[in-house]
Amino acid sequence: MKRILVSAAHKSSGKTTVAIGLAASLAARGEIVQPFKKGPDYIDPIWLALAAGRSCFNLDPYLSSADEIRAAFVRRMAGATIGLIEGNKGLHDGLDLHGSNSNAALAVMLDAPVVLVLDARGMTRGIAPIILGFQAFEPRTNIAGVILNQLGGARHESKLRAVIEHYTSVPVIGALAREDALAIEERHLGLVPGNEAPAARERVAAIAAHVARGVDLGRLLEVAASAPAIAVAPPDPARPSSGAPVRIAIARDEAFGFYYADDLEALRDAGAQMVPFSALRDRRLPQADGLFIGGGFPETHLDALAANAELRADIRGRIESGLPAYAECGGLMYLARGIAWNGRRAEMVGAIPADIVMHARPVGRGYVHLRETASAPWAAATAPGAQPIRAHEFHYSSVENLPADTVFAYAVERGHGVDGRHDGIVHRNLLASYTHLRGVAGNPWAPRFVEFVRSRRHAA
Repeated sequence: MKRILVSAAHKSSGKTTVAIGLAASLAARGEIVQPFKKGPDYIDPIWLALAAGRSCFNLDPYLSSADEIRAAFVRRMAGATIGLIEGNKGLHDGLDLHGSNSNAALAVMLDAPVVLVLDARGMTRGIAPIILGFQAFEPRTNIAGVILNQLGGARHESKLRAVIEHYTSVPVIGALAREDALAIEERHLGLVPGNEAPAARERVAAIAAHVARGVDLGRLLEVAASAPAIAVAPPDPARPSSGAPVRIAIARDEAFGFYYADDLEALRDAGAQMVPFSALRDRRLPQADGLFIGGGFPETHLDALAANAELRADIRGRIESGLPAYAECGGLMYLARGIAWNGRRAEMVGAIPADIVMHARPVGRGYVHLRETASAPWAAATAPGAQPIRAHEFHYSSVENLPADTVFAYAVERGHGVDGRHDGIVHRNLLASYTHLRGVAGNPWAPRFVEFVRSRRHAA
């Protein structure tokens, strides 16, 4: 089971671009690449999936145990010849003082050799203590190679190679010159998603060609092949859904594309047929028993969303009639009365009696801890006294003018949510939250939502 974890010394080192290029160039060589992304992230997985031709799955040590991560990794590797895991931020970055949820910790959990992408701009001899320090800081981490990025030219490369060869035992398996034309445009929550970037496939092909020219892919495969076998407990037998199938309309377009592949799979396994629609182009919802609007960037598509008044009215009417619905972050924003951004305001669905205001700085960003209230519409996720639900949020917007008698599904113990104390607006059969849930062992939200839809299927 060949595998590597691509990490960096710090964020903005070009790691994601390199990982995209590696996934695409390895696939072009005939490898069946299974991409993974460490931590909470929607945008990088869209690009990695596009590059590899396979859905990208997230691995998060803050939300899942080591055993759960190993089992998930092995399960997703079925049919693949190499697993490519892209880290987040720097190799040793994480919330925990002792590094339990760092990229290095994930590499140790999976016995994955680490390929370190180093932004080498302005560096010569100083690159050696960086590599040596990263090796010494956590000796269990196998730093099996480095890729030098953002090089100034052939002379710069030769100097760095000589320094690294003289002072360290880590091989240089790639050297990439700075190429600004290949950079993916960034936005307030990171890279522009591949589902809305124009000519995304052409961009991936150009990145792959650049990486293939500068990285010794044969050496990279040797590093990946050095990973030992992973021992995992046999999986529990699959239990087919016992309920009748339900149809769930799901917003999938340039405005709404933030969905975890494993959560969509869990929805299908629970008996849901996912019926995609576009909030930008479709005039009515498809015939469905439930509705799911995930995150995205509705603020960058205000004109098109506002212009589609027919769909907005249909959604508002269906929710008022009792259609079971779930919305996360961008979906919550879309279901409010309107969104104000950069001095202008646009009308949205109006199912939530409140207004959305965009801000220049994050309002809520990072992991959240939630306790379900008695008003939570789905069956309880945890028993009384159990650990809180762990999830995450990323939003630059706030909810304004919310009625004082608003009902909330969650009490926020860590994070911001809607107002720093609550999240999960409940209205009829709608739950709309800034929180992005993850379907992990501690919170199997997908089957709970499907069962809720099933129980209310004749309400709308």
